[in-house]
Amino acid sequence: MKKFFIPVALVAILTTSCVSKKKYTALETKYVNTKGNLQKTTLEKEALEAKFAKIEDRVENYNNKINSLKSDNVTLKNENDIKLDMVGNTAVISNNTRKRMNETLAKVDPEKLAKAKTLKDSLNLAVSYNLINNVGLSDIKNSEDIDINIDQTVVMISVSDKLLFNTASYRVKKSAYKLITQLADIIKSEPSMDVMIEGHTDSRTINNAVIEDNWDLSVKRATSIVRLLQNKFDIEGSRLIASGRGDTMPLFPNTNSENRAKNRRTRIVILPNLDKFFALLANEGVIEKQ
Repeated sequence: MKKFFIPVALVAILTTSCVSKKKYTALETKYVNTKGNLQKTTLEKEALEAKFAKIEDRVENYNNKINSLKSDNVTLKNENDIKLDMVGNTAVISNNTRKRMNETLAKVDPEKLAKAKTLKDSLNLAVSYNLINNVGLSDIKNSEDIDINIDQTVVMISVSDKLLFNTASYRVKKSAYKLITQLADIIKSEPSMDVMIEGHTDSRTINNAVIEDNWDLSVKRATSIVRLLQNKFDIEGSRLIASGRGDTMPLFPNTNSENRAKNRRTRIVILPNLDKFFALLANEGVIEKQ
């Protein structure tokens, strides 16, 4: 009996040892898999945190822009408060402004006047009349090289580049001084107006020792006109804006030499400060013309 018992015990021990090793191997495999999943989850978490940080930055930028716009709106409101008396949500012009408007409207064609149904319409009509008849636009004639357009009290004068500049140059021609003198007289005639000078080019590329590209050329041309208006004609620099548009706003497709010539232009935009006033009147609650 004793000799038979010993082998059975050994078998039991060996069997027990074998089962424990399998469990250990399984646990070890599970541990490795868990560790791998944890590392993967950590990487995914870091990626999500990076995306979230970018989103937070974008939100902060948007909030900054919104706050900036709010600040601008406060400034515009303060400026408009000087020009307007507010009664509830209704805009009311001063008696002096209404008197001057009515004096102008008395000179307007009755058919045009009949189409003015609101206070805003009447103001637009009055200001447009003054721009056409009193500012001096009659001295500058529409032609193939000069186009004058008035829209919502804004005067836009487009001048072909060949009247102002030599090819690929931003130096104003001496022969252009007569035209610029007329423009200066218009600008001086109404101190409440601001003026933006826009340079426009065609789509052909340009690069030389002094001009980098079309953006550079358009800005330099606009600046040359602005500098001339300020230095030679004594127009306050605070009223002048130089803007380069490059070839981004063509009048016609740049598919042939004729179209490209029309796209090469300088545009003089005369902006009455009343624009802010009209923007307010465009809102609901504006009183009707009596």
